[in-house]
Amino acid sequence: MNKRKVIIAIIVLIFDQLTKVIVDAYNSQFTIIDNVFNITYYQNTGAAWSILEGNILLLIGISIVALVLVYSMMFSFENNVLNDAAFGLLFGGILGNLIDRILFGYVRDFIELNIFGYNFPVFNLADTAIVVGVIIIIIATIKGEINSGNKSRRKWRKNR
Repeated sequence: MNKRKVIIAIIVLIFDQLTKVIVDAYNSQFTIIDNVFNITYYQNTGAAWSILEGNILLLIGISIVALVLVYSMMFSFENNVLNDAAFGLLFGGILGNLIDRILFGYVRDFIELNIFGYNFPVFNLADTAIVVGVIIIIIATIKGEINSGNKSRRKWRKNR
């Protein structure tokens, strides 16, 4: 894993945990933009939209499997700034929520958005990083930035 991915993952992880600590300290709700953007502290024992609520061990396992899959998948993509950013965002986001699940038994969510009448489930910066990372990976896949067979860095290292 190159430095750029690690640095992005660390930045995401620090900002995610820092914002969660700040919001957790106030444990309240306040409005940023009326009827659009609120800070609402919520302890989510599930995943997105509270699915698998209360299954912390399963969600911890899923997070670890996701980290392993993302790690193995990153060797299939071209090394460029955008792909490095995507994988850094994914690692930082997954680790941010995994830390919450391990330490607290829930994920600290706090961003509440209402856009065009749709009230999104409360989420956090780690969730945002994961979604943006996945979107970038989808775009890279559509653009054909996946290395074919023998071009994979992992295979190159084995053949050397």
